[in-house]
Amino acid sequence: MLAQRRIREDSTRAHSGEVLATPCSRYETVTVCDGRVSATAHAAGGSPRRRARATSLKIVASSWAMDHQGQFRRAALALSLPDDEVGRFIEHLRLSIRLSGGSRGVPVGQFRGLPRLPVDEDWPSDEFGQLPFIFSVDCALLPRIDGFDLPVDGSLLFFLNHEKDHLATNTGDQQFSRVVHVPAGTETAVAEPSDFQSVGKQYDVSATLSVELPTWLAPDEDEEEEDEDEDDHSPFQQQLARDLEREMPHLDELCALAYDLWPPDEGFASAYIGGYVDDEVIESLAGQTLVVREMAGEIVIQSGKWYSQLEQEQHRLTSEWMSLAIFSLDEESYYGSFAVRHDDLAAGRLDKAFSVTTISEYE
Repeated sequence: MLAQRRIREDSTRAHSGEVLATPCSRYETVTVCDGRVSATAHAAGGSPRRRARATSLKIVASSWAMDHQGQFRRAALALSLPDDEVGRFIEHLRLSIRLSGGSRGVPVGQFRGLPRLPVDEDWPSDEFGQLPFIFSVDCALLPRIDGFDLPVDGSLLFFLNHEKDHLATNTGDQQFSRVVHVPAGTETAVAEPSDFQSVGKQYDVSATLSVELPTWLAPDEDEEEEDEDEDDHSPFQQQLARDLEREMPHLDELCALAYDLWPPDEGFASAYIGGYVDDEVIESLAGQTLVVREMAGEIVIQSGKWYSQLEQEQHRLTSEWMSLAIFSLDEESYYGSFAVRHDDLAAGRLDKAFSVTTISEYE
């Protein structure tokens, strides 16, 4: 859910020249090495919430390891955080793969340019012609994430006609987007674009891991803006947050630990793979699902109860769906997003991926 907001914020800060920084002072130091965790406590001033956010952990562990939940649990228990709270928090914790350009890291994919497709397959298209190629990744080079069953090898390619897809948001028409998996060992060739296909300049992207929490749970970076941001959440979301805070008195410390184990990266993110589905996308999915269920006679939505029912359906679908990819487009106001059910992804049914193109509310 936070990926689109982070892409927007990265873009805004990158254009403004602001230097992005991560928290760098903390009252605990945690070392994770060869599966063993140790912690040292130090004095720290300020409120508990601010202490929890002013965090920096000394981590000695491979971020490419798959047991991220185990890594988090070991670090949390080393800080003497209650095991039951740690377990509840892990239920909401997801990681995403942040793709960014530049010279840092091993290239794991490409943005723009021309795609490599199987020699016997045509360029994906809609009724208007070829779909614009957005990016591709080599699955074997991506970090493995708990509960995110990407193909272990081969390439994933994303195609999207963002203007047509945006207009089709409320129709369920998915012809303007495509996710293609090319298995390892397949004979491929650089595909040739049509005369009308615009091809952007190609650049490589590398991968890092990023923390994902529900928007109603994730802490705000600025203490002074916290109360104001809570007003942006619906009463249903605010109640969820209050219930969780009662169940987890150490919520601030748990959030801080997650962001320290996988700290926010600097610079502009081209895309995020995995994590929570963006709010606007899950709302679109929930609305379409309610209509189908009501037409099938599964449910009856009383007059004036649509929005409360919609929020409950969004909350239910959040556990069933995950973000396959979210990315900014050349036109800065457009953001593309692909979502997929956990079971469809695990079964390799990438044709079931659901796309929604949104326009940013920020200028």
